This record gives sequence, C-alpha cells and structure tokens, in this order.
Amino acid sequence: MTVHPDIKALLDQLNQDEGPRIWEMSTSEARELYQGMAAMLDPTDVPIGKVEDMSFTTAAATVPVRVYTPVAAPGGPLPCLVFYHGGGFVIGDLDTHDALCRQLANHACCKVVAVHYRRAPEDQFPAAVDDSLAAIHWVESQAGNLGIDANRLAVAGDSAGGNLAAVVSQLTQQVKGPKVCFQILIYPTTRVRAETESMTENAEGYFLDRATMDWFMDCYIPKDVDTTDPRLSPLLAEDLSGLPPAYVITAGFDPLRDEGKAYADRLSSSGVEVTYKHYDDMIHGFFNMTGLLEDGRDAVKEAAKALKAAFA
Repeated sequence: MTVHPDIKALLDQLNQDEGPRIWEMSTSEARELYQGMAAMLDPTDVPIGKVEDMSFTTAAATVPVRVYTPVAAPGGPLPCLVFYHGGGFVIGDLDTHDALCRQLANHACCKVVAVHYRRAPEDQFPAAVDDSLAAIHWVESQAGNLGIDANRLAVAGDSAGGNLAAVVSQLTQQVKGPKVCFQILIYPTTRVRAETESMTENAEGYFLDRATMDWFMDCYIPKDVDTTDPRLSPLLAEDLSGLPPAYVITAGFDPLRDEGKAYADRLSSSGVEVTYKHYDDMIHGFFNMTGLLEDGRDAVKEAAKALKAAFA
C-alpha cells in the first residue's frame, strides 16, 4: 500500500521545508505552527447553529470549553459528545479542532462540548486527565442549562485526545458515572513510549514523527511517573470489560497505528463492542485535514453516523 496521492503531495511539500521541526521549537512556536497548519488544512466557515465559549472551575484550574449546537437542531435536549482535542498534550487547543467539532455536531445532530484541558509542559500529567474527567462531570451537572440529555453522553478525541477519551471511559466506569454510551478514539495514544512496528516503520516522513512523539512525552510525563499507569497508558489497564462501545480509527502511515489496533483488539477480547476502522493510505492527523481530503470528510461523516446510531 502506498500513501494517498493527496497526502503524498502534502508530505512532499512539508518535507521540503528546511525550517526547525516541532521538537526543535519553543512551546509557543510549536503551538503557533500547529494553529497555522489547522487553518491551512481544515475547511473554513463550517456552518453551525450556535457556538458558546464557557468555562468551569475546579479546585486546581479554570477549564475553557466550547459548546456547539448543530444546524437545524430539533427542540428538546440533545445528546452530547464531549470532545478532547489532540496535539500531543502540548500544542492543540479549541481553535485547532473547531472545524472538526462543527462537523461532528452537524453530522451526528448532537451537542459537542470541546474541552481545553491544561497542557504540558506548564501542567504535566495528570492535569489533563483531571480536567478531562471533571469536564464530563460538569456536562452532566449542567445538562439542563446546556440543553443536553444527560442520559446520552459520549466521548471522543484524536491522538492525545483519544488517549484522554479512553481514560475517561475507564475512570467513569470505575466511579460509576457519568455513564458514557459510546467512545470514538481517533488514532489514539494508548501506550506511552510504545516500541511498536509502526513506530519504527513510520518514524520519519509521515507528518507525525518519532522525534516529535518523544518531545511530546518529555513535556507531558514527569520523570518520576510510572508510564504503565493506565491513566497514561489505557492499553495496560487490568480489566477493560464493561466499557462503552468503541469506534477506533487508525491510519496506515501513522506511528500510533499499532497501539490503536492493540487497544481495539483488547476491547474486543474483553467483550466490548468495537468498530475498527483502518485507513491504510492515510497519515496521523487526516481527520483534521478535511479541507484538503475528500476521504477525510467521508471518514468524519462515517464516524458521526456511528455516533448518531449509538445515541439513538
């Protein structure tokens, strides 16, 4: 299998750039670069019924959220997807994933609450986990004010956000709530610092590289932390039975391909209903390239269709 022609054209352009790589930049420079990439690759002006920027406060932080109401929303409370953005726990934000959240809200006819958890290196693990878990509790507690059906809550995220969505699904089960009815894990990180075949095969030249992954993990994980902690590596949780149905997405030319597949396999062997979608000619990040890729737009629609069915 070869990489998709549209992806190859993008990679050829990116690989000609002789400027510093993300892992050679300051955090602020890397964030600015990622924001610029999102603006270039995402569709612009995706229509939406309503967007509201809010926040909630915990003992540790004030957490910004962005609430999306779909176009032509029906009356009454809507189901809700709580979305955790990617970006290696370091560089993503609400704006880098705005277009994707708009599309998911519209295609699934649901509210989307995007969460801007605390980022590394300013706030290392477990800050992002704590904020992500607090967010779904906040959504449940504010459901009436937000026009949300608290009995129909799902989680989703890409890359680092996929890690957080998986972890939140595990933690909410352990504390008996809120009940998550569905999880969408988009090329998730499921075992930090994993040594896999895909991490070696796709170490360079395919948008996300091994050096950048190492930089993200160095920023996110304190030096004295056990990386087998399931809040870091959900793949290593002792028991995955009873978790919500999962829709797991991987890409062929992605360093994270094998750990995403391994998590889907473990969920399935634990009795969890799993839909596994592998896009063998795609790269990490393709879900956020729908301004460039028709196949990316189709993949988002397919995931939203599964989410809509789960809510029903």
